[in-house]
Amino acid sequence: MNKKYFGTDGIRGKVGQFPITCDFAMKLGWAAGKVLAKGGTKEVLIGKDTRISGYMLESAMEAGLSAAGVNIALVGPMPTPAIAYLASTFRADAGVVISASHNPFFDNGIKFFSNSGTKLTDQQESDIELKLDIAISDGIECVDSEQLGRVRRIDDAAGRYIEFCKGMFPSHLNLNDLTIVLDCANGAAYDVAPKVFSELGANLIVINDKPDGININEKCGATDLKALQMSVLKHQADLGIALDGDADRVIMVDAKGAVVDGDEIMFILAKSAKNQGELIGGVVGTVMSNLGLQVALEENDIEFVRAQVGDRFVVEELTKRGWSIGGESSGHILSLKHASTGDGIVAALQVLKALCLANMSLEQYKSGMRRLPQIVINVRINKPATQLIDSQHVQDTLAKVNTLMNGEGRVVLRKSGTEPMIRVMVEHTNDDDTQIYANLLVDAIKSEM
Repeated sequence: MNKKYFGTDGIRGKVGQFPITCDFAMKLGWAAGKVLAKGGTKEVLIGKDTRISGYMLESAMEAGLSAAGVNIALVGPMPTPAIAYLASTFRADAGVVISASHNPFFDNGIKFFSNSGTKLTDQQESDIELKLDIAISDGIECVDSEQLGRVRRIDDAAGRYIEFCKGMFPSHLNLNDLTIVLDCANGAAYDVAPKVFSELGANLIVINDKPDGININEKCGATDLKALQMSVLKHQADLGIALDGDADRVIMVDAKGAVVDGDEIMFILAKSAKNQGELIGGVVGTVMSNLGLQVALEENDIEFVRAQVGDRFVVEELTKRGWSIGGESSGHILSLKHASTGDGIVAALQVLKALCLANMSLEQYKSGMRRLPQIVINVRINKPATQLIDSQHVQDTLAKVNTLMNGEGRVVLRKSGTEPMIRVMVEHTNDDDTQIYANLLVDAIKSEM
């Protein structure tokens, strides 16, 4: 189902440029309110990350929802997965998150959750877009004054979510013997995440937990691990945990400073679950998941399938198969047994649970999976991605690379869902050849521009 405004992860863009403007956000709030109210919606819960534009967009969304006759509950800065959970806990009918996740501060976005913690259906998003087009062309029609939506602030939202996260870690285990460095990315988890891990007993060193509105994801968090790696080594910590701006993804670092990405985290979770007799089915990765993950899972008799990139597609595949564990190399980890959407804190706790049960270090546990050399190059484009990928020159180059690899590697060319980029991913058994093949494809794309 083609949609005009919604991408795979809500609506996102540069603040001040369509669609991320105050006027658009107000009309989106009104449109969403009108559509959701058809199902008897009386209240929508709104959360945000720490970027400075969140206050502006929150007020605009609030005005639009109120004009549609929908009540609003505000929880302030809170991780995206917390909104998915709290929308149900506080009996709201839907949740809204104002966040651009791992993007820099000058971007922002808006995404919706149902009251069951899942993303809206394609039909609901399409219905909202139809109403939104009406609002953009004709303006909004405000309900009568006595029917305007009311606004309230929820003061104990953080405490509720902290207890939810702690409940995902077995009560007979603790983190007393672990020294952990936690990188909050100056984002939405800056307050709640340290409390979760410290209250479970960890000797915690927290970095990048002082957001100022513009330092979110800036040289920190899951998208830039240098600060975390240096801190782990400096403090001789057992491991490091990096969240992104809205804490829906997690990347880890072992005691030697080596990165443990989403593929390795999925391997740890699946192997531990199988060892405990708790694994439901297999694992769902994406077309970008490292071939080493597939091989390692197969060696442990765990089935593996690939979905399109995007947690929505991973969730759909998991739901269709009745499985629980899935995710992306970037650190979006899904454990549907524990949460309805990707949750960086919950995923990290599941890894820590696996380490405690096996009495192993992160380095030891992840050694069961050997990553194939993989290179991902983001090529910024000025033409439609499909046009470039399907061009004769790029396709000829792709065929040449596949021939040269002789069945010992894998290539993926895909359009970014959030930026004007083509992602070129190449895996091969040889590091030098991997770089050569990636460069051939990048040069081919650039030559078509």
